[in-house]
Amino acid sequence: MIEVIYHEEGILDHPSVQAILKRYPRAILISCAHYKDVFNPGGQSFRLQKQKPSLILARQTGSLVHPVPATYGIGGTRNFYFSHLLNCLYDCRYCFLQGMFPSAHYVLFVNYDDFQDEILRKTKESADEPSWFFSGYDCDSLALENVTGFADCFLPFFAKHGNAYLELRTKSVNLKVLEKTDPLPNVVTAFSFTPDEISEQLEHGVPSVSSRIRAMEKIAGLGWPVGLRIDPLIDCKNFEERYRTLFDKLFANLPPDSVHSVSLGAFRVPVSYFKKMEKLYPEEPLFAGKFEKRGKFTGYRQEIEQDRSAFCQDELLKRIPREKLFQCETSVKEPGQ
Repeated sequence: MIEVIYHEEGILDHPSVQAILKRYPRAILISCAHYKDVFNPGGQSFRLQKQKPSLILARQTGSLVHPVPATYGIGGTRNFYFSHLLNCLYDCRYCFLQGMFPSAHYVLFVNYDDFQDEILRKTKESADEPSWFFSGYDCDSLALENVTGFADCFLPFFAKHGNAYLELRTKSVNLKVLEKTDPLPNVVTAFSFTPDEISEQLEHGVPSVSSRIRAMEKIAGLGWPVGLRIDPLIDCKNFEERYRTLFDKLFANLPPDSVHSVSLGAFRVPVSYFKKMEKLYPEEPLFAGKFEKRGKFTGYRQEIEQDRSAFCQDELLKRIPREKLFQCETSVKEPGQ
């Protein structure tokens, strides 16, 4: 799967690095002074690299935990994100990462202990209310678990700190790490969904909707809290029929008490990202939709966005209590954040 591994100088002795190198003994190793020397240069082909990404092993420095946009959250007032990994295994045409990053290579930051130290400091700043930490901002939290060992490392940490809450955002069905771990009330595994037809057209490499639902039902049955992320909403023919069918499937066998939260997210990306995405896939019908520029973001025309969102809210409120439904105006970072 991974044929080339770049690594920053001085981290080859790190235990996580050694474990990865043992897993890929035939990979070509290339040293670099800093991961940005490989990841950041202009002129790279995201589309070409996506066919066979390399892995870049690095140590993240500076601030590791960041506040999320004010419009993003699932009930908490102290909300942060952190990125142990840059880029995603999957290839969703609507994903803002392809507009934000110059490279499709994976960057794995192996200094998990530093992330945990900063998470703990943030948590201790407020003992009276929980702090939420979102791990799927710049990646899928679980899709590359076999490489990263991320959840395997962080679940025991969050088990010790009940006032710190973790969201694992994923489209993966690779949930073995959860199946072998006792469920934690402060860890929510949040699954992203679009209707079947949209998933088949736009979510390349992603497990089918039905397989994700089965995986979600399995861990919910084991006692794990789960989240549903209807994000982004994609305008399409027969929108109401397709999304109503999706909701029927999602809730058909899901224990009601297992649902921690449901969120709706509009399709909005910064204007500069959208232009890059269009340029990457000029033949993609998605980008021929009824979009408009509003401020710094490109999204569906306001009347379309409001109509689609209102319909989904009404349908979801037939299935869950209002306090579990959240409207996230955008989960996308602006350039420079």
